[in-house]
Amino acid sequence: MVSLPWIGVGLVGFGIFFILFGMLLYFDSVLLAFGNILFLSGLVFIIGFRRTFTFFFQRQKMKGSSFFLGGVLIVLMRWPLLGMLLEAYGFITLLFRCRSFFPVAFGFLGSLVNIPILNKVSGENWVTAAP
Repeated sequence: MVSLPWIGVGLVGFGIFFILFGMLLYFDSVLLAFGNILFLSGLVFIIGFRRTFTFFFQRQKMKGSSFFLGGVLIVLMRWPLLGMLLEAYGFITLLFRCRSFFPVAFGFLGSLVNIPILNKVSGENWVTAAP
């Protein structure tokens, strides 16, 4: 049985791929919109709906969240260059102005060890139990 974080990692990966591919094709609005939808839905699958909602809608993060989510809406309305600029500013604001971004990101990276296929590919001795 496939767990939901594994599906979320796939969705985020495909979302990043479509965003980069859309940027390579001179800001193709359809690819960028599809990548944004996949990225955000993958984020929901990885950390859950409630944690995603509380991550974006905290008082100290409202400026970065509004720019990021507003950029997603602008891309969906077929203004890709302006939308991606707003998303980039919102992402940088969320990354560097909010202190709680790094614990969430490192928590996600720590949960990658628990994914069965990545655990076998990377080696099973990453996390060792104390004797």
